[in-house]
Amino acid sequence: MRVDYPGLVIEPLPSGNVRYRVRPEGERKKRIRIHCGPGHEDFQRQYLAARRGEKPQPLKEASDYAKPKSIAWLVNKYLEHLETRVEAGTSSHKTLKKKRNLLKRLLLHPDRKMMVPQEKLIEMQDEMAGTPAQADAFIEAVAVMYDWAIKRKHVGTNPARGIDKVYEVGDGATPWSGADVKQFFAHHKKGTKAHVAMSVLLWTGCRIEDTTILGRSHECVIDGVPAVRWQPLKKGSSEVSVPLLAPLKDATRAPKIQGATYLLGRGGKPYASGDSASAMFKRWCVDAGLTNRSAHGVRKGLGELLAELGCSQYEIMAIHGHSEAKTSEVYTRRVQRWKLALKAMERVKVSHAWF
Repeated sequence: MRVDYPGLVIEPLPSGNVRYRVRPEGERKKRIRIHCGPGHEDFQRQYLAARRGEKPQPLKEASDYAKPKSIAWLVNKYLEHLETRVEAGTSSHKTLKKKRNLLKRLLLHPDRKMMVPQEKLIEMQDEMAGTPAQADAFIEAVAVMYDWAIKRKHVGTNPARGIDKVYEVGDGATPWSGADVKQFFAHHKKGTKAHVAMSVLLWTGCRIEDTTILGRSHECVIDGVPAVRWQPLKKGSSEVSVPLLAPLKDATRAPKIQGATYLLGRGGKPYASGDSASAMFKRWCVDAGLTNRSAHGVRKGLGELLAELGCSQYEIMAIHGHSEAKTSEVYTRRVQRWKLALKAMERVKVSHAWF
């Protein structure tokens, strides 16, 4: 719905930005500068003040209260930049939340200089030795923040670059086996939320965060075949289209309460976030006696099953929504190596070179 604001003047600037000014009611020649445009949470306050002939003060950010050029000033400037990106749809709330949680460690002494010595960052990394993956994530978040600050001439160097990682990457989430799935379904019967969640994960290959949006509105018919088509929430993912298999359709129609999404939380509403859905799924796994299983493991298990069935990287990409072949290669590498090893040994047997 378009809303007209009497007296609002939008002036393009040579820089490509715009300036907002307002003519007070009854004073056509006078113009008062306001500091944001329609859509901003503070626009109404500033616009109405200017229409009354008052000069409004801009809504202050956290960085406005921080000591200039302090670490608190830099961290909040960076987070405010991310907030703007989230509002513009070029970054996710999940990324902002993660960065905020990681960078809050720098705010224990907010008035210190914004250039943290590298040895201090290493010391902070060491303090997180009990959670090495989190320690590396902290250093990476700080490094990205300083990269951002360098481009804006706030600092000249990046003290977080060059710090060694302490976490050794393992195999990640444990893939689900067929026996695991049977055990889960044996405990969580058709019609339960847990049964719906597993069915959606298993028969679409989606990530847990996509269960917060996937529903009947994503069902369609492609070349005469019932299908589910959606754009994954993870940034950079390609659109996914998979057949609507009978087990998925039956599972999603079984619950008495139906809603906007297949998987519903309290009050028949979709889960608020992928994190909340993931935590609930983990509880369902524990209830079924599967203590070392997760939602991502279902997706990983499906990827390995597809690879074992001979699906190519590009076929797995189509189902998982990967935009790069190297991501799907994780699932095909182990299977392909085994097949290559079998072929190699067959050649050895035929040649009898060593016998």
